[in-house]
Amino acid sequence: MANTYHQVYLQIIFAVKYRNAVIDEKWRSNLLGVIGNLINETGCKTIIINGVEDHVHCLLSLKPTITISELMKTVKAKSSKYINENQLTKSKFSWQEGYGVFSYSQSQIDSVYKYIQNQKEHHQKQSFNKECLNFLNKFNVQYEETYIFEELK
Repeated sequence: MANTYHQVYLQIIFAVKYRNAVIDEKWRSNLLGVIGNLINETGCKTIIINGVEDHVHCLLSLKPTITISELMKTVKAKSSKYINENQLTKSKFSWQEGYGVFSYSQSQIDSVYKYIQNQKEHHQKQSFNKECLNFLNKFNVQYEETYIFEELK
């Protein structure tokens, strides 16, 4: 039987529905741990997860037998369930429907790791909206400006 060798590094960014700032610092680290465990349960490998009140960044190594959409469906559904079952927010919690996903080479992992590690400081200087647009432009992702702004309001 032939072995499969892979090295697929992804940064995935996803936001709270309507970009509501409801991820409280009191329970944020527990949520990030839950998300990391959910990623690992799929066979992917969590490298770092961090976020602020309205969105999360995940750096991971993707297992080649799982699709990104399967991974995100699992992570978002089960982490929403965790938040709602533990009544961590005042109203029903949901993630925004979409997400951003960007690939990196091994040589870029340290800088991406540091970027994710410093989310709190980073977002004191730059809004999530501006951050997303910078990612889209950096990776030459084509988008309709009206659509992206509707999604990121």
